[in-house]
Amino acid sequence: MIDGESAARGNVAQAGNGRADGALSARGNRPSGGDRREFDLPRIERAVREILIAIGEDPERDGLRDTPARVARAYAEQFAGLRQRPEDVLTTVFDADHDEMVIVRDIELYGTCEHHLLPFIGVAHIGYIPNQKGQITGLSKLARLVDVYARRPQVQERMTSQIADALVHTLEPRGVVVVIEAEHLCMTMRGVRKPGARTVTSAVRGAFRDNNVTRAEAMSLIYGRH
Repeated sequence: MIDGESAARGNVAQAGNGRADGALSARGNRPSGGDRREFDLPRIERAVREILIAIGEDPERDGLRDTPARVARAYAEQFAGLRQRPEDVLTTVFDADHDEMVIVRDIELYGTCEHHLLPFIGVAHIGYIPNQKGQITGLSKLARLVDVYARRPQVQERMTSQIADALVHTLEPRGVVVVIEAEHLCMTMRGVRKPGARTVTSAVRGAFRDNNVTRAEAMSLIYGRH
């Protein structure tokens, strides 16, 4: 667990240690290798139509006639991350001769829980210490990396580790910290129905795991509000 301050902000799930091994799909939820099939919109439309019938609705009535097609198009966007890899977005690296931490916080994310296909909404905070060459990536690339993993059927705990491991594998930084805070509609609108409950997950790698002072500094920058 990252000190005491994170635990006070929600249900903290400390992600595991380890370096990504090139085959990130082995830890994740997308087909491995070159299997990146096109989105099958007609199949989704047929499935949505069947769901509407199964719940007792009439898919031919005015309000629902175009719903299967709308859902199919929405799913194509909502799960676009299944056809993306971290290498697709972490393409820009600059020689900045920078050896201190870089943190981008409050990156908005919209994910879909794989257990009920309901949304979870929150923010990601990402920090890293550049590699020995002092190389950095574009700041917007970190936000795009979050989208790669959020836009697929997902669990927050896995996504947190995937983002951290992708950064380690692609940028080879000296340290990485990822913290995600999110509210899950599967808890808010069904089941226990506890709106406002937020889950906090973290993944730390390298210097952030090995050095308590470095980790504490990162957490103070992430949770410090101005």
